[in-house]
Amino acid sequence: MADFGKFLITIGVLLVVIGAILSLGVKIPWLGHLPGDIYIERERFSFYFPITTCILISVVLTVVLYFLRR
Repeated sequence: MADFGKFLITIGVLLVVIGAILSLGVKIPWLGHLPGDIYIERERFSFYFPITTCILISVVLTVVLYFLRR
Protein backbone atom coordinates (compact mmCIF):
# COMPACT_ATOMS: atom_id res chain seq x y z
CA MET A 1 0.00 0.00 0.00
CA ALA A 2 2.95 2.35 0.67
CA ASP A 3 4.18 1.89 -2.90
CA PHE A 4 0.79 2.96 -4.23
CA GLY A 5 0.98 6.10 -2.07
CA LYS A 6 4.41 6.94 -3.47
CA PHE A 7 3.07 6.37 -6.97
CA LEU A 8 0.18 8.78 -6.35
CA ILE A 9 2.56 11.41 -4.91
CA THR A 10 4.81 11.05 -7.97
CA ILE A 11 1.86 11.46 -10.31
CA GLY A 12 0.73 14.52 -8.31
CA VAL A 13 4.16 16.14 -8.48
CA LEU A 14 4.35 15.37 -12.20
CA LEU A 15 0.94 16.99 -12.75
CA VAL A 16 2.04 20.09 -10.79
CA VAL A 17 5.19 20.38 -12.92
CA ILE A 18 3.19 20.01 -16.14
CA GLY A 19 0.63 22.53 -14.89
CA ALA A 20 3.38 25.00 -14.01
CA ILE A 21 4.96 24.59 -17.43
CA LEU A 22 1.62 25.10 -19.16
CA SER A 23 0.76 28.10 -16.98
CA LEU A 24 4.16 29.74 -17.34
CA GLY A 25 4.55 28.70 -20.98
CA VAL A 26 2.78 31.85 -22.10
CA LYS A 27 5.13 33.97 -19.99
CA ILE A 28 8.27 32.25 -21.30
CA PRO A 29 8.65 33.66 -24.81
CA TRP A 30 11.32 31.19 -25.98
CA LEU A 31 9.25 28.13 -25.05
CA GLY A 32 7.83 26.82 -28.29
CA HIS A 33 10.12 28.99 -30.40
CA LEU A 34 13.45 27.23 -29.93
CA PRO A 35 15.85 26.62 -32.81
CA GLY A 36 14.83 23.33 -34.37
CA ASP A 37 11.11 23.80 -33.85
CA ILE A 38 9.40 23.31 -37.18
CA TYR A 39 6.99 25.98 -38.39
CA ILE A 40 5.76 26.04 -41.97
CA GLU A 41 3.27 28.63 -43.14
CA ARG A 42 1.77 28.74 -46.62
CA GLU A 43 -1.40 30.13 -48.06
CA ARG A 44 -4.32 28.67 -46.12
CA PHE A 45 -2.01 26.19 -44.41
CA SER A 46 0.20 26.26 -41.37
CA PHE A 47 2.09 23.46 -39.67
CA TYR A 48 3.78 23.72 -36.30
CA PHE A 49 5.76 20.94 -34.65
CA PRO A 50 7.85 22.03 -31.63
CA ILE A 51 10.25 19.08 -31.71
CA THR A 52 13.07 20.83 -29.83
CA THR A 53 10.67 22.01 -27.14
CA CYS A 54 9.31 18.46 -26.82
CA ILE A 55 12.84 17.06 -26.44
CA LEU A 56 13.69 19.71 -23.82
CA ILE A 57 10.53 18.98 -21.80
CA SER A 58 11.24 15.24 -22.09
CA VAL A 59 14.76 15.69 -20.72
CA VAL A 60 13.51 17.84 -17.82
CA LEU A 61 10.79 15.32 -16.93
CA THR A 62 13.29 12.45 -17.17
CA VAL A 63 15.63 14.19 -14.73
CA VAL A 64 12.76 15.00 -12.34
CA LEU A 65 11.51 11.41 -12.41
CA TYR A 66 15.05 10.10 -11.98
CA PHE A 67 15.48 12.07 -8.76
CA LEU A 68 12.01 11.11 -7.52
CA ARG A 69 12.80 7.40 -7.93
CA ARG A 70 15.97 7.59 -5.84
